[in-house]
Amino acid sequence: MYLLNRRDFLQNSAGLSALLASGALDPTPAESAQQQNNGGANERLNIACIGIRGQGRGHIAGYAGRHNCVVTHVCDVDSAVPGSAPVRQTLQAAAKAQGVEPTYVQDLRRIMDNRDIHAVSIATPNHWHALAAIWAMQAGKDVYVEKPVSHNISEGRRMVEAARRYNKICQTGTQIRSQQGSIDAIEYLKSGKLGRIQVARGLCYKLRPSIGHVNGEQTVADSVNYDLWCGPAPRSPLMRQRLHYDWHWVWDTGNGDLGNQGIHQMDVARWGLGKNELCRSALSVGGRFGYTDDGQTANTQICTFDYGDAKLIFEVRGLPSLNYRGASVGNVFHCTEGVLVFTTYSTAVAMRPDGEVIRRFTGGGDHFGNFIRAVRSRRREDLKADIHEGHLSSALCHLANISYRLGRATPFQPRPGVFSEDEASNETLTRTMEHLRESMLPLDRTNLTVGRRLTLDGHSETFVNDAEANRMLTRAYRKGFEVPARIG
Repeated sequence: MYLLNRRDFLQNSAGLSALLASGALDPTPAESAQQQNNGGANERLNIACIGIRGQGRGHIAGYAGRHNCVVTHVCDVDSAVPGSAPVRQTLQAAAKAQGVEPTYVQDLRRIMDNRDIHAVSIATPNHWHALAAIWAMQAGKDVYVEKPVSHNISEGRRMVEAARRYNKICQTGTQIRSQQGSIDAIEYLKSGKLGRIQVARGLCYKLRPSIGHVNGEQTVADSVNYDLWCGPAPRSPLMRQRLHYDWHWVWDTGNGDLGNQGIHQMDVARWGLGKNELCRSALSVGGRFGYTDDGQTANTQICTFDYGDAKLIFEVRGLPSLNYRGASVGNVFHCTEGVLVFTTYSTAVAMRPDGEVIRRFTGGGDHFGNFIRAVRSRRREDLKADIHEGHLSSALCHLANISYRLGRATPFQPRPGVFSEDEASNETLTRTMEHLRESMLPLDRTNLTVGRRLTLDGHSETFVNDAEANRMLTRAYRKGFEVPARIG
């Protein structure tokens, strides 16, 4: 039902060819025992979860013993992870729920070649999202992939192409789209009862302490296949204290909190605006303030996106901060007749301009269940977060980071005029400067990185007359881990 010919698949995925010669792709007895059905519409679906720290544990729990699914395999490049207490507890719970404990595999290429795995659920570091998803779809498997779906803009478009080319169901891990409270709030917003949207604002006020500073290359644990961990990224020495999680704050592997937590709220902002294309222009300013460490990404950032008839403003604050309109990690839609504030993933409140509450919205949902229902129906229209939605929202994060990385250091004082007459963005900068003063940052001796204003051709998803920025739409890939420049 799903599968490419084994030879064709290996030819499409050059990085797997060496394994064929070695015999490493032959199924183990345990895998052979799990080859029970073809995952048809009413039959059991066999799921493999790739990346099982942190968010990956939620993936295992989302499928095991639910929706007629069995998590037959779990995969992580760190062989110590399955034995760690949190993951061990999750695996034991999975075994109890579904009657069998998943088989552990270290190399995700073994997952791709296993014909009895029907779908993969990806919770790897960002730099692996696109290639793992594309390999899986080329191997005939449906895909649930965490946010951001890509590490750069080109990767996201290739994922959309792969899903369409191979007719695969590909769900993005922006689970707010499956929460009934958020669905109802967005419908209310689009009904026009709050008037016209003036500004869609996303907030990521989330404390991020220093990750520390090292004076030289760090040792990678023997339990980690570091070459495979790096995958599509450069195989650079480990220059931070922790391999795991802190990859978020290094450009080769992560996208900062804009692409980590903020992608959820970026997606809600675009969802509320009803924009199914990239913006006309993007600009980002910010910096890594309050400490000196081995992180490279901004911990404080203002991003503005111009859609012509609408504006999206995103704020990142990694230092301690008060909330804004009752939200810290959420969204605020400023409308002509009121305000809509998302305070959690599943709750929102509509208010009049004077703060009087008009209506509250609440209610949860099952994003994994939505994915499985679409896998069974074979209708991507059934997905709450199809890969195209994930690509566009992830791309906005990448646009802002490209602007920031091409920026220049500018003194905070005198106040930079980067936003010209843009009232909403200037108000955001004023609040951000006050926030930094409250964090005891000496603005008179501090520089702000003022990004390059980028103009886009939305059809081609490229920058207009900016070769330097266009080079940042993709990356150089290591041999054997190349994300294709085009699909099909």
